[in-house]
Amino acid sequence: MSEPLRKIIQIIDGQSTIEGGGFKVRRPFPTQYVDYIDPFLLLDEMGPADYAPREAVGAPSHPHRGFETVTYLMSGAMVHEDSIGTRAVIKNGGVQWMTAGSGVIHSELPTDDMLALGGRMHGFQLWVNLSADRKMIAPRYQGYEADELAQVKLVNGGLIKVVAGVVHGATGPVETTSPMTYAHAVMNASETIDWAPEATHTALVHVFDGEAIVNGVRAVSGQMVVFERSPGAVKIETDASPASQTQLLILGGAPLNEPVARHGPFVMNTRQQIVDAVNDYQNGVLVK
Repeated sequence: MSEPLRKIIQIIDGQSTIEGGGFKVRRPFPTQYVDYIDPFLLLDEMGPADYAPREAVGAPSHPHRGFETVTYLMSGAMVHEDSIGTRAVIKNGGVQWMTAGSGVIHSELPTDDMLALGGRMHGFQLWVNLSADRKMIAPRYQGYEADELAQVKLVNGGLIKVVAGVVHGATGPVETTSPMTYAHAVMNASETIDWAPEATHTALVHVFDGEAIVNGVRAVSGQMVVFERSPGAVKIETDASPASQTQLLILGGAPLNEPVARHGPFVMNTRQQIVDAVNDYQNGVLVK
């Protein structure tokens, strides 16, 4: 007997806005409708944007404390630099998972070639909360190239790229601070993905290109499907004759069930901790 399907509790429509140095993003949360989905604090789709020479933009130097930032780049190239001495280039299919912890200052900017020649920039940034007992851990950076991610081929040529956790039998390489799932699926016609998130975990499917049938409900580009935290499977299917290829993110994680106090690039548990973070940054002692 097959496992029952999880109940869908909400479908969120992404909102368009401007972030960083001026790049356009499509954001399911946080918005005026949804603040955060524990343990996830933010998800931004950056682009796709086609830049002419000297037009590409990114995120200049800025601080973080109390959570993790995950950048997954499908097109383009960006250089990451931070206060713990990391300098790394993220390019097509690569991911960086940065644990800000007690404090880090970093930038993500177009590479010299990307800036000089232009081209397409398309990717995602995810913010993952840290529990109260880990908010002040030492910062850490993990970076992986496209060919280092776990991959699963689907029956009609589609592909799942697993960054973290387990999806469709493949385990991603990232060492997460708390139990986490992150995967990017590219699906062709008549394909199915079966995902079995932990019963108590948050489970999300975010469609960003084409459309998919998720636990019997159709979701189109820009929509995020939010599931009840309960036992049950997630089944993602595509039509036999879709108008286009479908792309989506699969996200899961253990909720922290803790108070969230946030202000710009700082996410803590109390307002006083936010005040402390701002003062530490202004006084030049955010990073050790």
